[in-house]
Amino acid sequence: MNILHTADWHLGQLFHEYDRTYEHQQFLDWLVQTLQREAVDVLLISGDVFDLSNPSAATIRQFYTFLNKASKACPDIQIVVTAGNHDSASRLEAPKPLLESSNIHIIGTVAKDDQGNIDADKLIIPLSKDGDIKAWCLAVPFLRMGDYPAIADCDNPYAEGVTALYRDLYEAAKSNQQPGQAIIAMGHLHARGAETSDMDKAERLIMGGVECISAAAFPEDIAYVALGHIHKAQRLGGKEHIRYCGSPLPMSFSEINYKHQVILFTIEDGQVTPPRGIEVPVTVPLLKVPSIHSRVEEVLLALQQLHSGIGKDRSKAPYIQVCVLAEGPEPGLRHKVEQALADKHVRFARIDTRYPAQKDPTERDQAVSSDQLQALKPVDVFKQVYQSRYSDEVPKALMALFNEVAQQVYEKEGGDA
Repeated sequence: MNILHTADWHLGQLFHEYDRTYEHQQFLDWLVQTLQREAVDVLLISGDVFDLSNPSAATIRQFYTFLNKASKACPDIQIVVTAGNHDSASRLEAPKPLLESSNIHIIGTVAKDDQGNIDADKLIIPLSKDGDIKAWCLAVPFLRMGDYPAIADCDNPYAEGVTALYRDLYEAAKSNQQPGQAIIAMGHLHARGAETSDMDKAERLIMGGVECISAAAFPEDIAYVALGHIHKAQRLGGKEHIRYCGSPLPMSFSEINYKHQVILFTIEDGQVTPPRGIEVPVTVPLLKVPSIHSRVEEVLLALQQLHSGIGKDRSKAPYIQVCVLAEGPEPGLRHKVEQALADKHVRFARIDTRYPAQKDPTERDQAVSSDQLQALKPVDVFKQVYQSRYSDEVPKALMALFNEVAQQVYEKEGGDA
């Protein structure tokens, strides 16, 4: 049985306000071809199908069109989809009764019985080929509070609750397991030690890292763990069978050198062959210009040397991040960059501005007592922030403007500012 693992599609995502429908469609078309070429029997999609919990009608249509095409291209394929934190669990599950007739299983929520106990049977899916069960899949969606068992008197209710859920599901699947059958698992979570991108750091490391589990959460006899949530493809804890497949499209400029992929593995007599990454073709590249942060004059010169975009398809134009090394504030910088890129075959995404290193990097980390904070005047805060960001003193002209504004506020507040 050939199984393909993918996740974190984020259909409907805007990349720095640019629509990515073309890129996503290219990936989905490529995926259908890959399913055929590799004779895939089971497709696992481990969460974050959509970028928003309330995706547009066009985005929903794109997803269900893919399911239809995949099922027609591979009539015997079995598809298992779990919800991620970006998905609306109930919305994703809505067409579940209809899709199950096409061998498509969608797990958005953790079902419970009348007594409030987790219904393990609803989360365990038999994976069959030619009428024989080859594996049991623990199809676990993104877990919110109340979805996992409550463990009394523990240090980390989330980590221990999630561990208990996988253990209970594993035991339930094991009771059905026959010789030659494997047990695999899906999950959409942040695992301890996972290498993250800029976007991962912005939204995944929540609650001070408390909502984070280790590789030990998954019972050792699970043959493969198909994870989603982190955008960089990687093994977890050095274990070949516990994998993040990563996102098929780059989600930030920090992923410019990533090899985005899907993962293929085979189950033979209850054992999993070494997983193999299949690289996803890049349809719209990311550019950093210049390649290293440079002075404004050098940046503008580099931008002027880019290819013209006259007559070219805008939907295929690369996204560009402009890398600037500045001595201080550059109020007109964006306008200058936009002018330089006006006729170029790129889509201007962002300016990444950096400044010379701090003279004393320890200053930023010094703690300030409440008494010191009360004693600080607005002008002191302004000077320290400027010094921290630009590693220089506030220019006299800017200082005069700040004092003028501060005086106006002081007078407006009746001298009580």
